[in-house]
Amino acid sequence: MKARVCLVVAALVLFGTNESAAAQPDTAPYYWQVQGADERTLQAAGFDVEHGAGGTLQVVGDQGVADRLRTLGYRPQKFDAVYKPVPAGPAATAGALSFYGGYHTAAEHDKHLTDVAAAFPALTQVHDIGDSWRKTRGQGGHDIKAICITKKQTGDCSLQPNSAKPRFAMMAQIHARELATGELAWRWIDHVTKGYGTDAEVTSILDTTELWVVPIANPDGVDIVASGGNSPLMQRKNANNTGASCSAPSAGVDLNRNSTFKWGGAGTGRCGETYQGTASGSEPETKAIETWFKQLFPDQRGPGDTDPAPVTTKGVMITVHSYGDLIMPPWGWTWNPNPNAQQLAALGRKMAAFNGYTVVAEGDTTGTTDDFTYGNLGIASYTFEIGSGSGRCGGFFPQYSCVDSLFWPKNKGAFLTAAKAAKAPYAG
Repeated sequence: MKARVCLVVAALVLFGTNESAAAQPDTAPYYWQVQGADERTLQAAGFDVEHGAGGTLQVVGDQGVADRLRTLGYRPQKFDAVYKPVPAGPAATAGALSFYGGYHTAAEHDKHLTDVAAAFPALTQVHDIGDSWRKTRGQGGHDIKAICITKKQTGDCSLQPNSAKPRFAMMAQIHARELATGELAWRWIDHVTKGYGTDAEVTSILDTTELWVVPIANPDGVDIVASGGNSPLMQRKNANNTGASCSAPSAGVDLNRNSTFKWGGAGTGRCGETYQGTASGSEPETKAIETWFKQLFPDQRGPGDTDPAPVTTKGVMITVHSYGDLIMPPWGWTWNPNPNAQQLAALGRKMAAFNGYTVVAEGDTTGTTDDFTYGNLGIASYTFEIGSGSGRCGGFFPQYSCVDSLFWPKNKGAFLTAAKAAKAPYAG
């Protein structure tokens, strides 16, 4: 999540099935509502802090975490379970490598891109844009893959910023435990490739626009999450545990606090969920993503914080997170409005007409992806926070069926709106 502090308690015990978690409630994780608390105080004490409905603070953890809160004078109230029941049936065995009812692993996402490129060679091109942290250390890991989708003409889908067509870029699962986000990228890829030639809206977009997608920006983290099976580990960060003794799911660097734009105001505790890293852009995943954006988009905004992107600017970027039912434009690093605030809010409302999300900037987060793409390049940039805070479709681990029953139907129109706006996002 972009504007939420997520400090997962290292002592959280995770089990292989929901049934075993239910049988041992003392170690099952919950969202605990905490009234009258100060977020920074809870953060400093090492709790995993979330914003619930109406801004109420929640702490994620087991019964032991709730007991610890009580010893500090708080009165936590159980709000919702982290793990949702995993239904039996076809969805639970959607793929040999799938987990938690059907969610896809990083390896499955990689294979999906290969399969799509083979099935639609006139529409697609896959690029290897960098390596995950584990791969740079010879510990397995992954290539980070981006797919370009358009009706290809000479020069299309090149990694150079002066493209003939405007570009819309989507990035998902930079926070590994935000499961539904990578699945939405998967649905988006399938929708636009399979729809070309039969869906008039999709056909028009692909004839005139390049669509770029990185479905898994943090593949090492997704490996860690998926290793928990039907009780996914709550790994948020990448796998970099250099010089630290944090255990999963508390190891790593928060890639959405590691950007080279306005870095330095996030977490400094190595095991904290918002740990910003040792320096701006220290992580190979961050380097890969930022280099990719610079290869896609020219710099279209002045260097000053109050310099607006001109009305002629091209390009839209969405980074998909969960949860909160929000569309969040920059800035994250300050509560002051960005110099294109009215135009970004206007496009945000057009997208929100489809998903019903609240359009709001929250200036309490530094080193984020959307601040980088807007601040450095001028691209119309947004963080989408997918899903509510409770119920079977709420939280970090919604039931897999919610992707097709709720998240995709609500967000398909918003994504199409963003793609169509890429030619002139600030023109109104």
